[in-house]
Amino acid sequence: MNIVLLGAPGVGKGTQAEKMIEAWGLPHISTGDILRKAVADGTPLGTQAKTYMDAGELVPDVVVIGLVKSRLEKPDATKGFILDGFPRTDGQAEALDRELASVDRSIDAAISIDVDRDIIVRRLTSRRTCRSCDKIYSLIADSPADPAVCDACGGELYQRDDDAEATVRNRLSVYDRSTAPLVDYYRSKGILHVVDGNRPVDEVFADVRRIVEG
Repeated sequence: MNIVLLGAPGVGKGTQAEKMIEAWGLPHISTGDILRKAVADGTPLGTQAKTYMDAGELVPDVVVIGLVKSRLEKPDATKGFILDGFPRTDGQAEALDRELASVDRSIDAAISIDVDRDIIVRRLTSRRTCRSCDKIYSLIADSPADPAVCDACGGELYQRDDDAEATVRNRLSVYDRSTAPLVDYYRSKGILHVVDGNRPVDEVFADVRRIVEG
């Protein structure tokens, strides 16, 4: 099963992907994670991507497509995958379809998680990340004992540049302008499924399970 997860930043795609991994053992391919690792490693592509990520802008297709293509060629993705954060534009979706078609594969389902914008802003601006172990907390849902200290390792917690309110709102604007049209792209292919994300995690996953298991 090859799945694309759609939805604005902060709708809970990563959380649902974790539950999907547990249920079906599919690898979770998050372009956000791939890009952040490239930034942390200081690779040329990572350095280039950082300027866009910090401003809440989309990273150029040539950077993202190269990283995703390399990841899909790894052995664990041959029997299926969950794509999170890619594609983000029609052009990327078309490029992905071409890459998959070249090896007789295709996207089986595009699951779009829909959450109210005000809720998304509250979720993302409440996130804190540990500088030492990269563990992510929500000051709303799972706040550490000390909002400045990681419970797991004692490292310093900080707010990532892309979680600041101004950047979050810009990210949502960019999503609406550039990525939301993907809903129409996958609807036209007959594989789009829209899920209400304004509910508890388990209720959202129950809908996801029904979609995947048919």
